[in-house]
Amino acid sequence: MAQLRVLARLARLSMVLLLGLGMASLIAVGERLGCAASLALRQRWACWFMQRLAAALPFEVRVLGELPRQPMLWVSNHVSWTDIPLLGMLLPLSFLSKAEVRQWPVAGWLAQKAGTLFIRRGGGDAQRLREQIAGQLSEARPLLIFPEGTTTDGRQVRTFHGRLLAGAIDRGVAVQPVAIEYLRDDGPDPLAPFIGDDDLVSHLLRLFAQPKAQVCIHLLTPIASAGLERAALAHQAQQAIHRALFGVAESLRVQAA
Repeated sequence: MAQLRVLARLARLSMVLLLGLGMASLIAVGERLGCAASLALRQRWACWFMQRLAAALPFEVRVLGELPRQPMLWVSNHVSWTDIPLLGMLLPLSFLSKAEVRQWPVAGWLAQKAGTLFIRRGGGDAQRLREQIAGQLSEARPLLIFPEGTTTDGRQVRTFHGRLLAGAIDRGVAVQPVAIEYLRDDGPDPLAPFIGDDDLVSHLLRLFAQPKAQVCIHLLTPIASAGLERAALAHQAQQAIHRALFGVAESLRVQAA
């Protein structure tokens, strides 16, 4: 039974990925013919694709809260690669991603075309990144970042890097905290986290071999950035997400970042 489940889910995922390849081909042909699609249109296509990709994953999703009506800087805790399609399906978004993703076949190219910003670890380009984030926000494009800088097992929220939120302060744009929560058998899902030396294929096969898990996406109250230092803004967003996931605020010391 488990093998049949895996095969059926892999077949559905393969169809979605083939659809993604078809979209990539259309975008490439359009560019060669001199009629490239606008970034806004590419982001809408990416959102449509994310909706299909999320539906092919073994999750039942609940969204709690209201989608913001104004473009904001979205900040979320980070558990797995699956966070991206599950959040990207909600509305057209740009993402901040590690530079390695740009080299992924097809997916990296599509991410770039959808307006993804790529960050190099230890690249020493904090000011350039701040300007890029501020530029996205100044053009009324919602942007989602994972300020922890890495994935966790879902049982904690690491300290947010305040430097990633500086662009929101520069442009006076509010921050939209988002808490993503994976649940299985009335507790944290041990299969969903993508951490350590895990590889994508093995992780996917483990997920597909099991019954569906539950995902709760908490859209929390936006935080005005005006008048805040970046460390304080990061701390407020981190605490809001921690409360949504665990019911209490974590005792943290605000640090410059």
